[in-house]
Amino acid sequence: MYANLVTFNLAPGKPKQREKLIQKFDPALKATKGFKQVTFLGNDETGQGGALMVWETKEDAEAAFQAMFPQLQQALEGLVKEPPIRAVFEVIEP
Repeated sequence: MYANLVTFNLAPGKPKQREKLIQKFDPALKATKGFKQVTFLGNDETGQGGALMVWETKEDAEAAFQAMFPQLQQALEGLVKEPPIRAVFEVIEP
């Protein structure tokens, strides 16, 4: 399995926008090929947020990223201090 970790920093006064992002992207993520799970992350004090998303294969993770990242960038326009950051990981289970 492979995971995408996408993080971002919301501008001051914008933490409530994170819930709207979750409502928008949760169903879309769950509909992607090879989707396994998503965990949304947030810190209201710092404005940091993100999502850890897991897919069955590296190809599925990459395809989902290519399809959804432009939508995320657009949704974050005016809400973030800098562009979101993505990291890709192989999921290692004991």
